[in-house]
Amino acid sequence: MSEVKISAAEVNKLRKATGAGMMDCKKALVEAGGDFDQAIDVLRKKGQKVAEKRADRDSSEGAAIAKINDDNTTGVAIVLGCETDFVGKNESFVALANEMADNAINFDNKEEFLASDFNGISVSEKLVEQTGVIGEKLDINAFEKVNAPYVGSYVHINKIAAIVGFSAAVDNVETLAKDVAMQIASMGASILSYKDFDPAYVASETEARIAAIEKENEELERLGKTLKNVPQYISMSQLTPEVLAQAEEDAKAQLKAEGKPEQIWDKILPGKMERFISDNTTLDQEQCLLDQKFIKDEKMTVAEYVKSYGDVEITGFKRVSVG
Repeated sequence: MSEVKISAAEVNKLRKATGAGMMDCKKALVEAGGDFDQAIDVLRKKGQKVAEKRADRDSSEGAAIAKINDDNTTGVAIVLGCETDFVGKNESFVALANEMADNAINFDNKEEFLASDFNGISVSEKLVEQTGVIGEKLDINAFEKVNAPYVGSYVHINKIAAIVGFSAAVDNVETLAKDVAMQIASMGASILSYKDFDPAYVASETEARIAAIEKENEELERLGKTLKNVPQYISMSQLTPEVLAQAEEDAKAQLKAEGKPEQIWDKILPGKMERFISDNTTLDQEQCLLDQKFIKDEKMTVAEYVKSYGDVEITGFKRVSVG
């Protein structure tokens, strides 16, 4: 049987179509008797075998990508996962992640996206194919989408991607969107406002945090160190008008005990109440986007920063990350 002769042009054509290495492409073409379509099948079958062997591997590395459509009304953020950071930073891998994100923006959820066409095969099949090419398990570890009158995004070194929607495309909305998306990527908010919290969750979290601080204080006391303050509240949702009124009365009593003239109380009380609220809303500052301190100016909250742009509100946001 005569040896099949494969030209460099045929190898390059298969390489461009699949992303496989030169030697793998040549071997596939030889096995397929020079037939291009059959050679692709050879590579895909190899990918299936590799994928089966690596099915239980951890694909927690990879690349996080965000894409916005042409009129800035839809944004998508995905994570293409792989096994090692080395592959996750590879130029070809990042290019594949970007190409997949470009396609993902046309679909509403991960399932639809995985079943969609990707250059003649489904995204799922492409992941299997590339598992054979790269030699590591690949997967779509995250898929998030936001639709709004205006959507912006921010990507941090392909490790964190954030998308955020606004109620209107106000003047300089591009700057606003980038800043808020950067805030989301950096600070990792989980919900928009403390008003969105489940009361049962807040109550449970309060109890857990108090218990943790009290346990820590036991050790601090044993060591003769200053004890930490044990908060009564951790969210604005707990600071009812009655709670705030009592806090103000307590602040006045403190000023009186300190001998401060009553004439200057009005100048001191706002600062004390601001401190009380800050000390008792730690959960909001951690998890609620609007209640977080703005990373570029901690004198204002994100809500105040958004308000500075006029009649516009955040309608939704999503954040994905590698790992």
